[in-house]
Formats: sequence, C-alpha cells, structure tokens
Amino acid sequence: MISRGFTILLFFILIGLALAVFSSKASGGEPEVFGYQLKTVLSGSMEPGIQTGSVIAVKTGGDMTRFKKGDVITFWMDEYDLATHRITQKTMSGGQAVYRTKGDNNKYEDSAPVQSDNVVAQYSGFTVPYAGYISHFARTKEGGALMAIIPGLIMIIYSISTIWQAILSIEENHIQKNKRPGHES
Repeated sequence: MISRGFTILLFFILIGLALAVFSSKASGGEPEVFGYQLKTVLSGSMEPGIQTGSVIAVKTGGDMTRFKKGDVITFWMDEYDLATHRITQKTMSGGQAVYRTKGDNNKYEDSAPVQSDNVVAQYSGFTVPYAGYISHFARTKEGGALMAIIPGLIMIIYSISTIWQAILSIEENHIQKNKRPGHES
C-alpha cells in the first residue's frame, strides 16, 4: 500500500513539474498553476515573512484599483524589475489608484508611487522557502536538462527496486513452498 502511494505521489509530482515547465516555456514567463503565477523572490525586502530565494504564488488579473492599505502586491518598479511590497497608503487620482509601498524589511517607503496600471498581481500568502534557488537554476540550460533527467532517474530506480522486491518475494514463496513436508522438489 505504501509502495502504491509512493508511486502515485511520484506520478503527480512528475505531471506537476511537466505542466509547470511547459506552462512557463509556452508563456515565456513565470509558471502558472490554477490561476496563480509563481514568482521567485530575489531580495530580502519582505523578510522575515517572505525570505530571499522563496517562491511565492500571486493572483493575477482583476481590478487593480481594489487593493487597500496592508495588502501585498507585485508591481513593475521600472520596465525591467518587479517588486512585491506592502501597500502603506492608497489615493485615487482620475479614476486610477496610486499606491505607496514599502518592503516589510525596509526602513523607508519606496521612493516612487505605484500606479494601478503597473500592478501585476496580489500576493496570495503562499510561500515555499528556498524553492526559488531551484527554480532559478532550472531556468539555466544545465538546470533545465537536470530537472528533466532527475525525475526520470528516480522513476527508473524506483521501478528497478520494485521489480527486484517482486523477484525476491517470488523466490521466497518458491523456497517456502519447497520446504513444506511431503513436498519433493
């Protein structure tokens, strides 16, 4: 029963990894799972709640003017860099929200206010510590190859182990059968 459970778990992990890889390659960006985009945290500005090297889930889409003070949002700081910080103040200007933000670990608010047009997503509260290091490595050519090979090797090793245990069990049953009184081999 444990063996079957382990097999099913490995199968779903492999399917999940494959979907994440295909999703990120197809979209050209971050992987998306059940409507949540996975982002890698590259700085310590939100520590201790969100540690450097973590992977976080953010919910994309919707009305980007809906956020309020205390919400954690992901936004474009400039044309190249995303940040995930907490809203410290919200004002409305011409039907558009303008947010003041600050990293929980930063002493001061971010220097530039964030227009609601620059907000990408809202932090869901889901964090996987240190998984970002693996994710970042997986995006390299070597890392991508290794991430494709390792699950396959695990399945092969597990299959060989299962087959070996089955053979040993058959041999043991055969030996037990031959040891019975009155049984000739």
